[in-house]
Amino acid sequence: MSDLKRRMDELAGLMAEFGLDEAEWSGPGWRVAFRRRRAAAAVAAPLAPEAEPEAAEPVSEQPSAPRSLGTPVSSPMAGVFYATPSPSAPPFVKEGDSVVAGQVVAIIEAMKVMNEITAPVSGKVTSIVARPGQLVEAGQPLLYIA
Repeated sequence: MSDLKRRMDELAGLMAEFGLDEAEWSGPGWRVAFRRRRAAAAVAAPLAPEAEPEAAEPVSEQPSAPRSLGTPVSSPMAGVFYATPSPSAPPFVKEGDSVVAGQVVAIIEAMKVMNEITAPVSGKVTSIVARPGQLVEAGQPLLYIA
C-alpha cells in the first residue's frame, strides 16, 4: 500500500510541476489516474473579469517592471497563492520587510500540497503582486525583492 501511495504522490507532483489537468500512470498490476477538480477552474473564473480589461496594459509594462521593482520571486508551478501559513496567521512578508535568501515568503497550493516559496535573494520586499487565493501560473511573479 505504501508503494501505491508513493506512486500517487509522484504523479500528483508531476501534475503540479507540469500544470496538467489529467494524468494516468500504470504498471504491472497497478493503475493510478488523477483529474484536477473543477474547483480550481471556479477559482480562476472570478479573476478573469478583472484580468481581461487590464490584459493589454500589464503586457506592455511587464518587461520594465522587474528592473524597477527588483528581483522577481516567481511561482515554480500553477496553483493557488497564499501569503500566510494559515488563515489566522500573519503574512510571511509585507511590502517593506527585509528578507534573507532562503526565507519562506509564500505558499503555492497545488494538488492539495502546500509548497513553500523561498526568497532567491536577500533584500527588501518592494511589491507583492499576487493576491491571497489567486490562481497563479508557473513563472508568474508573486513579489519582488530589491
